[in-house]
Amino acid sequence: MNKKSYLLLITIISALGGLLFGYDTGVINGAQFYLSKYFQLSDALKGWVVASALLGCFVGAIIAGKLSVKLGRKRSLIISAILFAISAFGSGLPSIFPETVTTLVIFRIIGGLGIGIASMNAPMYIAEIAPSAIRGKMVTYYQLAIVIGFFSVFLVTYFIGNNLTLNENIEFGWRRMFWSELIPSALFLILLFFVPKSPRWLCLKGKNEEAIKVLNQLQDEESAQVDYNEIQASLHNENDTDTKVNYFSKIILGIIVIGTTLSVLQQFTGINAVLYYGADIFEKALGFGQEDVLQQQILLAFINVVFTFVAMFTVDKFGRKPLIYIGSTGMIIGFLLLGVTLQQQNVGILSLLGILIFIASFSLSMGPVVWVLLSEMFPNKIRSVAMSIAVSAQWAANFVVSQSFPMVVGSETNNNAFWNGSLPYFIFIGFIIVIIIVTYKFVPETKGKSLEKLEDIWK
Repeated sequence: MNKKSYLLLITIISALGGLLFGYDTGVINGAQFYLSKYFQLSDALKGWVVASALLGCFVGAIIAGKLSVKLGRKRSLIISAILFAISAFGSGLPSIFPETVTTLVIFRIIGGLGIGIASMNAPMYIAEIAPSAIRGKMVTYYQLAIVIGFFSVFLVTYFIGNNLTLNENIEFGWRRMFWSELIPSALFLILLFFVPKSPRWLCLKGKNEEAIKVLNQLQDEESAQVDYNEIQASLHNENDTDTKVNYFSKIILGIIVIGTTLSVLQQFTGINAVLYYGADIFEKALGFGQEDVLQQQILLAFINVVFTFVAMFTVDKFGRKPLIYIGSTGMIIGFLLLGVTLQQQNVGILSLLGILIFIASFSLSMGPVVWVLLSEMFPNKIRSVAMSIAVSAQWAANFVVSQSFPMVVGSETNNNAFWNGSLPYFIFIGFIIVIIIVTYKFVPETKGKSLEKLEDIWK
């Protein structure tokens, strides 16, 4: 196998952590309609079942930084794969335990721990093994895996749900949907044993010979030596251990705040409100029958995949910031179409078009580009800790949006004669405008620079 193919292979294996992230997002979307009826959930409890995994994601992202430093990126991903498998198995077997919502929530949180650990380590690992010229494209494989996971689970849940009666789906169909996650979980776990350790982590641990060996496996000898020298120079300039880094210095704190803000704003676009509660939006807000909902969701997921491919092949050509500007403009247009048609009680094809434009625009911008920027913008010495903070904040924001969205949708204000169900989408538009401002003023362009050279941007 040549070096280019080897790099692509280990990138794809690492990105499977994203596939499980997307799969878990999609499986709760497909299952929640039936399990909500099984457990007779209120709107608040439905939000808790969906959002509970996000608490696990938050904790997982927090501990991921320490795990990544101590055990390395590869071993951290192995731990996440094990947690995915436990969650998938347990979520489908609540009858073995006390048949309560709490039992389901516990297994959802365990899965969340796996997602949180993988969401920090997978894109960081990919960024650390990829040559700078194609790093944006390589990291975008992580986002592509997320949306492929999301798309594939819709096909799986549609197949399971379509071959059972409504009563069968309510009784046990949703359990099978959770069990289906065992297949990608096992695949991820097995394949991880065949990827190398991150060369930058190896240098951090003083395993220099092993680091140069990995670099030589991934690129030509001259490029490998250049990368190795830059890594060593970067580490030499920043002391020898993470504990000696002053995280409250003006420069370091500023970098972390910018990265964390961008990470949080990714969630305040409303993307996961649309993804988690897509079935409810199509059924209640847009008036589709339940027999049409899963078909509409598959269309939504397909758009997600297609435009992530667009991002993959343009992020290293156009740059990170231009994609954010283009995508943010599209997201505003999409939610304006949805919001205005809801407000004017003229729901129809324009409303659906608005959702699809929003999804397409997110998929070519804030979806992949935020992961690319987070994996690039932090200096070597603080990357694990800083990314852990940024990603955990993202999961906290995801929890807030996911927990509050059904409450806002069901509120009296949202359903009065003025808003007519459109209020959440105008709130999201406000946050998207903030994204444009923050990107313009504070986010650096990272296209084409090595991870070590990017550190000079902040000096």
